[in-house]
Amino acid sequence: MRKSNYDKFPVTMINGNIMQGWSDIRSVLEGKIKENRILAVDCYTGVYEDELVGELTKISAQIILVRDLYKSESMLIQMTERFMTTDVLFGYVTNLCLTDYFDMEKLDAARKKIAELDIPVIIIGTGAALVAPEATLVYADMARWEIQQRFRRHEVKALGIDNREEPVSLQYKRGYFNDWRICDHYKDTLFTKVDFWLDTHIAGHPKMIDRETFFCGIEKTASGPFRVVPFFDPAPWGGQWMKDVCDLDRSKQNFGWCFDCVPEENSLYFEVNGVRFELPSVDLVLLKSKEVLGEPVEARFGKDFPIRFDFLDTMGGGNLSLQVHPTTQFIRDNFGMCYTQDESYYLLDAGEDAVVYLGVKNGVDGKAMIDDLEKAQRGEIVFDAEKYVNKIPARKHDHFLIPGGTIHCSGSNSMVLEISSTPNLFTFKLWDWQRLGLDGKPRPINVERGKHVINWNRDTDYVYERLRNHVTRIAEGEGWIEERTGLHENEFIETRRHRFTEPVLHSTNNSVNVFNLLEGEEAVIESPSGAFEPFVVHYAETFIIPACAKEYTIRPYGKAEGKECVTIKAYVRF
Repeated sequence: MRKSNYDKFPVTMINGNIMQGWSDIRSVLEGKIKENRILAVDCYTGVYEDELVGELTKISAQIILVRDLYKSESMLIQMTERFMTTDVLFGYVTNLCLTDYFDMEKLDAARKKIAELDIPVIIIGTGAALVAPEATLVYADMARWEIQQRFRRHEVKALGIDNREEPVSLQYKRGYFNDWRICDHYKDTLFTKVDFWLDTHIAGHPKMIDRETFFCGIEKTASGPFRVVPFFDPAPWGGQWMKDVCDLDRSKQNFGWCFDCVPEENSLYFEVNGVRFELPSVDLVLLKSKEVLGEPVEARFGKDFPIRFDFLDTMGGGNLSLQVHPTTQFIRDNFGMCYTQDESYYLLDAGEDAVVYLGVKNGVDGKAMIDDLEKAQRGEIVFDAEKYVNKIPARKHDHFLIPGGTIHCSGSNSMVLEISSTPNLFTFKLWDWQRLGLDGKPRPINVERGKHVINWNRDTDYVYERLRNHVTRIAEGEGWIEERTGLHENEFIETRRHRFTEPVLHSTNNSVNVFNLLEGEEAVIESPSGAFEPFVVHYAETFIIPACAKEYTIRPYGKAEGKECVTIKAYVRF
């Protein structure tokens, strides 16, 4: 058994100013109130607002809560109803902004009160900077992954609405389709105005950095290779592989997911003078979209990071659900999204009996298959997947391409590196093998939507000709080989696999590059011009090369020197 060297806590190391604990933070803020009578403590949804209020009321000041200036909860529910829809999982992308939440009479009255007072004022809540633009501004940020943990514990309210008792799926849906989009759009207007950034990811242990330290971390991270903080989650089908390779808690039943490149949900860590400070990695994308994504990618996707890497571990586990992702037209018409969740399965590891279900069999009667899926959904029959869907043996380093509309499923005893475009919610489950979710309830099945997007032309012949191991050698040199492994021509992501014992020269070609080290204990990324510090990665780690890095080399390092390493690289195809 190899010893794990997977780094679960990657950091950008910087020098700067960091305060720890409420006592030190209050001391700094009290000093700022003496300079500027008004303090605005703005925050992302999901922050423990009561903790902020409880600690900041210890400062002698008039407290104004932003939530008291919003429209009534009933009005906000009615205002957001069309984006929430009646579906348990899916909504429609909002076009609201934060100012829509305010009762303008209450807001005007609060501004007038602040102007008339001659004592210190502290404004707390999402939108505090809108109440008093002239205030010293503190922003309490929060990564979406931590928000989701708080949803599961029913601890935090939605934006302007107390939905803590709702099912987790509905809380997530409101965040995904409405609240997070409003908060990101609003936060994007504040970056140059924020004086202090507050990290309250660990309740009761706050940390605060100043503006200069924040931008020091952002600039350094955006200038060279970096990793976001991976997070791991169990699944009904979860496996055991990641426990050993990623050094996870062996007492847990399983780990099915590792999200190691989903920047809209992951965190970044800055290590400031030896102290770790956590912030959402989406901040980097919002602030440095051109540098990170590349100008052509930014022109196409805006400030959305378009490439996602994650792990699906079924080693010693079960099959994933049989599923399909929507076509681009369907996702636009029904959910307001700009592009769909095209993806691929790269087999990082596989047992002898590993399989992938992919595409329908030649000559399948589509109506009969949908009839059987609907009967299975009603519990009348057990769906015979192998009657309708191709079951293909899967081996380590196989690559299966899955453009939207293709039925697919990874079988048990597989370790999948899923490479996909970013929309991460739009899976229409067609059959879940009579299995319950981790909550003991059946997982939502969506045959009704799925039947409208299945591409029946993706049959056996098509799969073997165009979706399975579509590998072409592109180039080679002394000690290295480059192969194109996909993706499908309908997908905007290109993937290249490199096998190397010597340094390989890469170019970003004006696109963000996302990698995983598929083989080899360690590798190092270096800049020929010295534009960034050497960056060491370990087996199975995903890492990001910003477009602005331009040229760079990757070579075996440490224990891997003199041995073959293998990487997979994804970038946006133009």
